Amino acid sequence: MSIASTIKSNPTLKQLVHWMLIPRGQARPRLWVRLFLNPFFHAISRKSTIRWNTRMDVVPFNHFTLCEGSTIEDYSTINNGVGDIYIGAHTRIGMSNVIIGPVEIGNHVILAQNIVMSGLNHGYEDIETPIHLQAVKTAPIVVADECWIGANVVITAGVSIGKHCVIAAGAVVTKSIPPYSVAVGNPAKVIKQYDFANKVWKKV
Repeated sequence: MSIASTIKSNPTLKQLVHWMLIPRGQARPRLWVRLFLNPFFHAISRKSTIRWNTRMDVVPFNHFTLCEGSTIEDYSTINNGVGDIYIGAHTRIGMSNVIIGPVEIGNHVILAQNIVMSGLNHGYEDIETPIHLQAVKTAPIVVADECWIGANVVITAGVSIGKHCVIAAGAVVTKSIPPYSVAVGNPAKVIKQYDFANKVWKKV
């Protein structure tokens, strides 16, 4: 049995290891984890940029990948505590974005400001238990290559956004969007799609 399996199969040991990595009730890993563990577990290209004021709530037991030529701007929060995060090449994560895994973002993606995408949902069904004490559920978010996500967009767990989509500012995306689409509103609806036969964008 591997060390990881041993830890996962022993609740007391698992709780102790978790406490050593992250203070109780917090999301940010301890300093020693950020300095001495994460660099060996995460794939961050030397040709990528993470601004100084970015909050990196990343832990070694889930993956975090940042590919070549990509940038995470100031005041963003990246959290892989409940799921892996993959950010492709030449992608821009704008200021004050919040990304909570599991999330996969492709190549040449533009994320504007104040975007929230979370692959995490809290359970709430048991009314006798506070919501923060109930089990969490995850469903991956996928943003394909060449997308442009406008400012203040919210993308909910389990949503996929196809290649070369535009999501208008302020949209709340609760259902998957097909490739080569423009979506607006709350909840987001597709208003245009690219017509390959006529090589034009057409209203839906």
